[in-house]
Amino acid sequence: MTRDTTLETGTILAIAEGRHPHPHSVLGQHERDGNVVIRALRPLAAAVEAVFDDGARLALAHVADGLWQASASAPARPYRLETRYEGAPAWIAHDPYRFGPTLGEMDVYLFGEGRHEELWRMLGARFTTHEGVEGTAFAVWAPHARAVRIMGDFNGWNGVGHAMRRLDDNGVWELFIPELEPGSNYKFEILTRHGDWVSRADPMARYTEVPPKTASVVGRSSYEWGDNEWLARRAARDPHNTPMSVYELHLGSWRPGLGYRDVADQLIDYVTELGFTHVEFMPLAEHPYGPSWGYQVTGYYAPTSRFGHPDDLRYLIDRLHRAGIGVLMDWVPGHFPKDEWALANFDGMPLYEHSDPRRGEQPDWGTLVFNFGDSQVRNFLVANALYWLEEFHIDGLRVDAVASMLYLDYSRDEWLPNEFGGRENLEAISFLQEVNATAYKRYPGIVMIAEESTAFPGVTRPTAGNGLGFGLKWNMGWMHDALQYVAVDPMWRSHHHHDITFSLQYAFSESFLLPISHDEVVHGKGSLLGKMPGDQWQKLANVRAFLAYMWAHPGKQLLFMGQEFGQPSEWSEQRGLDWWILDQPAHQGLHRLVGELNRVYAAEPSLWQRDNDPRGFQWLVGDDATNNVVAFVRWSADRQPVVAVVNFSGIAVGPYRVGLPQAGEWVELVNTDATEFGGSGVGNFGMVTADETPSHGQPASAELTIPPLGALYLKPRA
Repeated sequence: MTRDTTLETGTILAIAEGRHPHPHSVLGQHERDGNVVIRALRPLAAAVEAVFDDGARLALAHVADGLWQASASAPARPYRLETRYEGAPAWIAHDPYRFGPTLGEMDVYLFGEGRHEELWRMLGARFTTHEGVEGTAFAVWAPHARAVRIMGDFNGWNGVGHAMRRLDDNGVWELFIPELEPGSNYKFEILTRHGDWVSRADPMARYTEVPPKTASVVGRSSYEWGDNEWLARRAARDPHNTPMSVYELHLGSWRPGLGYRDVADQLIDYVTELGFTHVEFMPLAEHPYGPSWGYQVTGYYAPTSRFGHPDDLRYLIDRLHRAGIGVLMDWVPGHFPKDEWALANFDGMPLYEHSDPRRGEQPDWGTLVFNFGDSQVRNFLVANALYWLEEFHIDGLRVDAVASMLYLDYSRDEWLPNEFGGRENLEAISFLQEVNATAYKRYPGIVMIAEESTAFPGVTRPTAGNGLGFGLKWNMGWMHDALQYVAVDPMWRSHHHHDITFSLQYAFSESFLLPISHDEVVHGKGSLLGKMPGDQWQKLANVRAFLAYMWAHPGKQLLFMGQEFGQPSEWSEQRGLDWWILDQPAHQGLHRLVGELNRVYAAEPSLWQRDNDPRGFQWLVGDDATNNVVAFVRWSADRQPVVAVVNFSGIAVGPYRVGLPQAGEWVELVNTDATEFGGSGVGNFGMVTADETPSHGQPASAELTIPPLGALYLKPRA
């Protein structure tokens, strides 16, 4: 590039202060008419020389304010700068400003259009080889900035010597720092329109310091995956119509003190013993505030460093996959915290957040809301979902707080209607459709799950049909009604019978997952066991009956850690689970039952094959409020039945005639009152015989003894 050898004073001062938006136009190497001009910023230097690959040297002269310059009759060629300071040895290094941009025109174009699906390969800090030299390529989006520079532990946290160049009108800034190794800490310094310098962590950082420290870290992955067989099997199956029983956990408090690698063996053994098909991690993206449980994210592309290096997380997921266990993760694109060193007012003005507080703030959580109508912000979020699926082989994302995204008036006294005067956030709806459609297109076999608590239509309808395009939706209505029902003393449950049956009025309106999640066992709500009425035996029996009802109900299921063994206390992220309670036989029995429910569930297509098809469910007894009994059939695609009968009363019921699809012997697959599960042993000796007496709309029936606070699963003998 041709440049004059003379510079204006203002230009020199801008370079010297690290605030020139195009430092490469001044610094580095420039050709003109067969001559070359080299300029470098070396404040306080005693001497500066350009050292060429062939050993030739060119001495630079000091111009002003630390700017050095030389010209020669020679073509442009690679060089390094040797700098001498008084009383110090010579320092030789590559010049960052002699390198061309690390970003291609297509990268810049795609981001400008908001369509760069692999944005992490463009922005952030990437250790790479550029023009034959190893180093770190930095790029950041800061359209309102007057200047951007990089500061870190490699330059004494003074970014004057590492000013970035602005590449385009969209505000992408770039700099290659040669020989900068992974593990270096850094932040961006941004000169705002108001003339203030602010420091910010990298929004695209793939690695960070351990909180409460806030610097970004240059990362590099050297992990070699071994889960190809898992990924091939995943791509060949439909996750919405296959078994899914999810164990939700908060990694930091499952067994405190264990990192990503340390936890692998213990978690795999435990989940395998219990038979869950998937684990779901509460958010693992970097977050500064531990008590937020990960739901206030500052580093969307960085696994939290609390538990190790990103490759350690890859190891954990790889090990889970090789053990046959799927991995889901909570993802939080709806809002982000106001920490001044992170995304908020990133370049001195609202950038990631909407500029109008009526849309840009979430009062309930004291957080900011993404500007879903901005192409680059949407690109940041869509690519982030793809990043976790691509780089960490995540099998699905559970999208947090979808309702807060869908409605402009969500928990707001003041709100701004959409262009048609309505309350729907049309930009957020479009964003959710885009991220779901793109994720399903790129990664066959994954599942996108919505935590959505309203009656918004079409959450799991395909985007081609104008739905949101999620694969599953948390059934919050079922959760609320069912927990409300089981909290009532059995003596009074007959007055609340509709709470346990109403969910079947809408069970097939969406593709549902039934959640008993972390939200139901915190903030004074008590544990699942603690919600149950009665003495300790009755509480445990209630939990056993409830879980059996849940596992048989249409929909996938999710259970939060600790509830599988009847943890007495509600969950806190500040301590571990009540593992000691497993020393008690009654709690061992509940633990054993959950494993049995999962094994029976996985083995019986009737319990999962038609979760989303009304032909997969049939009521037998839905109106016996007097006895607190419900009974229903689950049908497989080839019309094989499993019958569930649940007695939510405190006394055994029987002989109780229940209609069955066929006469003959029916085996008790599960009896939650079996002594091995901590029950009283009331039941039918493992089998009942149905005769041809019609009942409950069925051609046959059998007289059962239904245990107190107990559930039975029945299947025709083969």
